[in-house]
Amino acid sequence: MNIIVCIKQVPNTTDVKIDPVTNTLIRDGVESVINPFDTYAIEEAVRLKERFGGKVTVITMGPPQAENALKEAIGLGCDEAILVSDRKFAGSDTWATSYTLSSAIRKVGLYDVIICGKQASDGDTAQVGPGISTHLDIPQVTYVKKIEEITGNKAKVERMTEEGYDIVETPLPCLFTVVKEINTPRLPSLKGMMKAKSAKITKWTADDIKADARSVGLDGSPTRVVKIFTPQPRKGGEILKGDTMDIAKELVELLKDVVI
Repeated sequence: MNIIVCIKQVPNTTDVKIDPVTNTLIRDGVESVINPFDTYAIEEAVRLKERFGGKVTVITMGPPQAENALKEAIGLGCDEAILVSDRKFAGSDTWATSYTLSSAIRKVGLYDVIICGKQASDGDTAQVGPGISTHLDIPQVTYVKKIEEITGNKAKVERMTEEGYDIVETPLPCLFTVVKEINTPRLPSLKGMMKAKSAKITKWTADDIKADARSVGLDGSPTRVVKIFTPQPRKGGEILKGDTMDIAKELVELLKDVVI
């Protein structure tokens, strides 16, 4: 079984700073880690390899330092790693990012399953995984909490919903986005860390994946960040005290002032 995992390197901080000119994240001097949801994707890919055999290829799009995240993924059990990096990708929104990753996956060739974390901690859009499946024209199942079985050319999974979960059967190849309920990520073993240290990371540019220049970076991004600001702190709320009926009447009058 050929499994592809798409991961992202994100800032390891909640104190995110924005470049006022480009409206993109300032990553210089900020410690970066593998997006937390992507660690569950890595773990599930490695578990599938252990169950069915095959190979796990991990891919990320990012600056040169994203190579560290790929080496960490190798230490966790992935077999090969690909860094898709080019100045042309700077400023990509979720559409351009999913296009770039799908172009890299096409270059990889044969695959059975693509696994992504449900969303990135720095964007929280949950759009890149579904975007990849759209560009590749393959089925997708989002919010997967359990992969029950893979037999022949079909997979059966549990998809988490607000009320519980759905059981979904899908043909292969397909793409899954996974939630944290799916597993508990392992720690790297000593053998894995040694393998990661000596691992050779494949590096591809926009030309290597034959990406259309009009579909990557800022030029290929249909969404633009036009303004970013820190909201003013809210004022403290008003606490109503007294008899329940009196409070209810007072609340109604207050609401009338706001609504009417």
